Amino acid sequence: MKEPTSPALDRLALMQTFVRIVEAGSLSAAAAQMGSTQPTISRRLQWLEKMLGLRLLQRSTHAMRLTEDGERCYAHAKSLLESWAAVEADLRGAQDQPRGQLRVLAPHAFGQEALVEPLARYLAAHPEVSVDWFLHDREVNLIAEGVDCAIRVGEVEDPALVAVHVAEVPRILVARPGLWGEGPPPRTPAALRELPWLSLPQFYRDELDLHQLGTGRRETVRLTPRLRTDSLYAARSAVRAGVGAALVSAWLVADDLASGRLCQLVPDWEASRLPVRIVYPYARLYPARLRSFVDAMRQAMPGIAGMRPPSAR
Repeated sequence: MKEPTSPALDRLALMQTFVRIVEAGSLSAAAAQMGSTQPTISRRLQWLEKMLGLRLLQRSTHAMRLTEDGERCYAHAKSLLESWAAVEADLRGAQDQPRGQLRVLAPHAFGQEALVEPLARYLAAHPEVSVDWFLHDREVNLIAEGVDCAIRVGEVEDPALVAVHVAEVPRILVARPGLWGEGPPPRTPAALRELPWLSLPQFYRDELDLHQLGTGRRETVRLTPRLRTDSLYAARSAVRAGVGAALVSAWLVADDLASGRLCQLVPDWEASRLPVRIVYPYARLYPARLRSFVDAMRQAMPGIAGMRPPSAR
């Protein structure tokens, strides 16, 4: 095996490859994230090990783990790369404009509907940035998946992540007009028990915990759902079809309420609002494309129909 001679494969590039292998969890995942091939990544690892005279990784068919030397090398390499990034940023100074590729993970329904317009405005404002926009609801290891940041609805408990509170999602009770029969819609929590219901098990199952706006008074309403679904869109469609009432995110039904297709039940009662946060791993330095994206979403999200600014906690 020949020593690397290309400037692109200097010591810094080899360290970058090694850090990516460790954080991605495999050579194939590192290759995919770096736009390379597994044999190329494997050769770079071998070059680094030969240059250092150390075995950095123990690999088998089904697993990969750092050796003791590999753990020390990873810590030093991570620090070295962060320092080099800081040097580059300092030398660029005011010329550090948002550019490059940003990989973002968002909840499926939220990212498919409510966030596309703010995303489009961000891209228009920063023509040198391209975005990979991934939509699914499961939590992932951002470093292992090569994701720069994620938009999460709900609590964030991982202490390894920076969590920027950008907005809140009010949750309201809605139904198709006339679901309750003749007369006005229900206006007290007790009257809700007589209605057919849908449930979204990730948010509520067979009871509603509600509080009254202004007074803070709390009520629990027991339900017997006729339909359970894990899809916000399916729940909205079922409510529109008159299957039952539901507790949903206000942004999801803002247009339906404005058009009269749906109506809000007990409008002075809500469930607890869900916080929306942008999360990303701690680092010594953050690229301009990430900083500008967080700032853009912090400004845009509270203005989305059915959303609210973060409350003091």
